[in-house]
Amino acid sequence: MVVLLRGGLFLMLAASLSVAESPPADMIISGGPIYTLEVKCPLVESVVVRDGLIVWAGSAQRADSLKGPGTRLLDLQGSVLLPGLVDSHCHLLSLGKSLNQLNLTSTISPTQIRAMVLARQQHTPPGTWIAGRGWDQNDWPSPEFPSWRDLEGTEANPVILRRIDGHAAWVNKTALALCELNRDTPDPPGGRLLRDPDGQLTGVLVDNAMDLVLKRLPKPSLEERAKWLEAAIQECHRVGLTGVHDAGVDAATLDLYRQFRAEGRLTLRVYAMLSDEDHDFLDEQLEKGPQSGDPFLTVRAVKLYADGALGSRGAALLEPYDDDPTNSGLLINPPGYLLNVTKKALKAGFQVCTHAIGDRGNRITLDAYEEAQRQAPPGDYRLRLEHVQVISPQDIPRLADLDVVASMQPTHATSDMPWAEKRLGPQRVRRAYAWRSVLKTGGRLAFGSDFPIESPNPLLGIYAAVTRQDTAGNPPGGWQPAERLNMLEAMAGFSSQAAYAAFQEEKLGTITVGKLADFTVLDQDPFSVTPANILKIKVKHTIVNGEILYTQDP
Repeated sequence: MVVLLRGGLFLMLAASLSVAESPPADMIISGGPIYTLEVKCPLVESVVVRDGLIVWAGSAQRADSLKGPGTRLLDLQGSVLLPGLVDSHCHLLSLGKSLNQLNLTSTISPTQIRAMVLARQQHTPPGTWIAGRGWDQNDWPSPEFPSWRDLEGTEANPVILRRIDGHAAWVNKTALALCELNRDTPDPPGGRLLRDPDGQLTGVLVDNAMDLVLKRLPKPSLEERAKWLEAAIQECHRVGLTGVHDAGVDAATLDLYRQFRAEGRLTLRVYAMLSDEDHDFLDEQLEKGPQSGDPFLTVRAVKLYADGALGSRGAALLEPYDDDPTNSGLLINPPGYLLNVTKKALKAGFQVCTHAIGDRGNRITLDAYEEAQRQAPPGDYRLRLEHVQVISPQDIPRLADLDVVASMQPTHATSDMPWAEKRLGPQRVRRAYAWRSVLKTGGRLAFGSDFPIESPNPLLGIYAAVTRQDTAGNPPGGWQPAERLNMLEAMAGFSSQAAYAAFQEEKLGTITVGKLADFTVLDQDPFSVTPANILKIKVKHTIVNGEILYTQDP
């Protein structure tokens, strides 16, 4: 029968989807709205789970007939069941690391940050590195890059503080001396050492220049990394995530994932994009071929970089920055490199996911993708652009034409909107974070957060996609409101489209018989609340493989 759902959506309440005669269920979930995100049957009364799979999604009466003496009954009590939410672009180990270092998010001045470093020094042995992340000069009264002079008094320890986007680092005088960096140090390819008018280094390093310091940091122990991963997994479950696409996995991290999987500790589904920074490692993995048989750890994608970030003026633009007319950004890798690695990856059966933020970065990546696919045999490649923050109107239709997935992060738009126009100017900014434009031309959107740059909470991303406002509701009506999405489109970005972006639509993304039993339970119905009230919704349960891994405190 047809029912009128709260919020004005007409949906079909199915008597059944599919069921096979079988043993009793492990779990039956009912007692609240269950959104399958399936077109033919979007709303059902009950879901039945056995052996980590969905074996029934339909009427409560039929579900009750599958109940046995050992069946666990989960009464939603009016809460809402959704397919498990997935973050399509994040950095899992970095999230765990960020929970154990200085959190500079929302800091308001270099003076405040200096005080935080001094406080940390009281508990840090002299000579030991102090690290932090999250500063954004655009949030300060004077939105200028800081200097090592702003960290005077901290010389007892080398200090490295990553910008919120991870594409710039700010170091103190001790770190500059330890790494032997001075006015004679040249800018490396794809990087920039910021300098004062006299040519002296300021202590801010952009993109590839960060490597001059990062290579001097002591490597964390296996125990440290394991603690980071454990903390990150727990945090993801707390915010309702059942899976992530980890954008840039090196050999040590992949080994750690495999160790956790062998020990039964990898309770989050990880779609790993292999980092290209270690060419020997990448070649070794490409030779092995895709590894997609394990439902908790998939290795079949490669992560590349075209350009830098907009906030640090490293995103590669077709025209110079409005607030820096001598600068058009940085190409981290030349077009020929992107083409060659893409061709090699496609031949090995791997997807390619390229960080591209500026319109020039996106264009050269699309050019490389088009040429690589032209030279490859016909196939389902699903190449991805990661971020797609600024893209030329001429290039937007190419996403659909080339079957390229736009992997975007809604909260980047609402974080960047206070200063994006300064970087891009009033005309170019209109095509920034263009979600609606991508969909209108037939493109696909997969959504993530890029955590720890942004919060891992997918509800913040859904709110940003629907409203294009900050958490205070500004600006009224939303920033560039023509690019807003509706709730179903935003939700799909974190579920069905995230699954498609990872070649996992046959087993994830919707509540469908035969798919894996991953669910996110919310205490309110996102389809019925006002957009502002999305921020009040809490995660009640996170369920992976039919196991409840997080429950909200009473």
